[in-house]
Amino acid sequence: MDQELIKYCENEAQKWLSPAFDAETQAEVKAMLEAEDKSALIDAFYQNLEFGTGGLRGIMGVGTNRMNKYIVGMATQGFANYINKAFPDIQPAVVVGHDCRNNGRMFAETVAAIFSANGIKAYLFESLRPTPEISFAIRQLGAQAGVNVTASHNPREYNGYKAYWADGAQVLAPHDTGIIDEVNKVTIDDVKFEPNPDLIKIIGGEMDYDYMQAVHEALVDQEVINRQKDLNIVYSAMHGTGRVIVPLCLRSWGFQNINVVPEQMVIDGNFPTVVSPNPENAEAMTLGMKLGTKLNADLVVATDPDADRLAIVCRDPKGEWCILNGNQTALMLSYYIIENKKKLGLLNSTDFMVKTIVTTEAIVEIAKKNNVEIRDCYTGFKWIAREIAISEGKQKYIGGGEESFGYLPYDKVRDKDAPASICLICEVAAWAKDNGMTLYDLLMKIYLDYGFAYQDAISVTKPGKSGADEIKQMMEDFRATPPTTLGGSPVVCVKDYKTLKMVKDDAESALDMPATSNVLQWFTADGTKISVRPSGTEPKIKFYVEVKGEMGCPKCYDSAVATAKEKVAAIKADLKI
Repeated sequence: MDQELIKYCENEAQKWLSPAFDAETQAEVKAMLEAEDKSALIDAFYQNLEFGTGGLRGIMGVGTNRMNKYIVGMATQGFANYINKAFPDIQPAVVVGHDCRNNGRMFAETVAAIFSANGIKAYLFESLRPTPEISFAIRQLGAQAGVNVTASHNPREYNGYKAYWADGAQVLAPHDTGIIDEVNKVTIDDVKFEPNPDLIKIIGGEMDYDYMQAVHEALVDQEVINRQKDLNIVYSAMHGTGRVIVPLCLRSWGFQNINVVPEQMVIDGNFPTVVSPNPENAEAMTLGMKLGTKLNADLVVATDPDADRLAIVCRDPKGEWCILNGNQTALMLSYYIIENKKKLGLLNSTDFMVKTIVTTEAIVEIAKKNNVEIRDCYTGFKWIAREIAISEGKQKYIGGGEESFGYLPYDKVRDKDAPASICLICEVAAWAKDNGMTLYDLLMKIYLDYGFAYQDAISVTKPGKSGADEIKQMMEDFRATPPTTLGGSPVVCVKDYKTLKMVKDDAESALDMPATSNVLQWFTADGTKISVRPSGTEPKIKFYVEVKGEMGCPKCYDSAVATAKEKVAAIKADLKI
């Protein structure tokens, strides 16, 4: 083991034995220092948990590389310093929320206390609330910023801290780097932990009502819902924040047959009924599908703990449950918005949609054939929010999403919005049923009309410092020696968003993007797209593969998928993953 690294971690840990830290924290640090195995000490102290452009996210525990009240405190003090500098002539206000995770309420109250101690009014939600409602509340209250304590869909050991600006979106330039600079200046002795109770205002029910009213703006055709109000819906909150708001939103849209998964309506940051509370994992939907079978439901829907992501399960022609992936969800919602707004005369020439660069290109085909502008942006809804913001007053945003089970079907919120998206997908299911189809049938129709594409997301986990080093080396190797063929097809285009350069047919050109990002993309002659990037929130490197295929009829879907999977396997072998 690296003795120099151990010495560094020991020195950093010693600083946590000062009176600035409570007795329980000091005891845990002492145990790490005295342990013969230094692995836990190194993981906890080898680096500072980075306050990045989206805030913080990490495993909870003591140490500089962990989520705890001291790291949260220093981050909030830096954020408060930046807000006060940015708004010197007014008393700024922030919105503070949290989800169901362990320590979430404590972290949120710590955040509100520190803001108030710095002369900033803090609107603190009375209890857990969905991420999109936090975003909505910032704009509704005219606040200058916000913080949501959440680790979204990460495993139970994690918690996080999302920083928002006045537009309700997660912070972008120049505020992101400005906040990071202020956070990096802060020491534990700078943090003002003692609250000013006069500057903390508890909010709740009235904001819930306003948010539900706003969600109505995502509705496309009320008559469809009126005709299919008995659509049989099963919903799971996955122990999180959607437990109250999603059923209420569905009822407010007119759906009357809503059934919930009781075991997963219980608020619990340990997520006892799932291995991981991630809608991308099929096992998380097991209880929902079991209840759906019992009740002969039309579809099963779920939200992740902070209710920004959604999962959808529908029936295939054999009556078996079929879990839609995030690309299929985004594809179906985008299709419905365009097709039915067009039929109702609600589609305007200035309307536009947004998708991320790793999301399916099939959405582009739908938009182009219907003369709707479609824009590409980086992964993360702050970039979709940016596109909405720069077009405000000139063009209307009508929908957008990303492959990781996030969609935003209207512009009242500037983050992923699962309650609104679930309401809309239920409207889509109602429309399909009105036309003698299931959601699965509708998906097949879209493939037949616009072309079949298959996507696979591969995550390679590399924990700890050694893992971070491996991921960094993998990206360097891909840049140094990019693949020339993938899945038997030559690579004809390479996009490097870190250098903002594209090489296509041996000609180099610049990529028009608002910032750089550590993402590589390869495009092959047969229409395959492969994207690779390190995760911004987990110790993973992610590969996104999309291959095109032939599908002449709905019954050809299984064979098309089988052929596509063979190609994906060949690509994985080529990339040695």
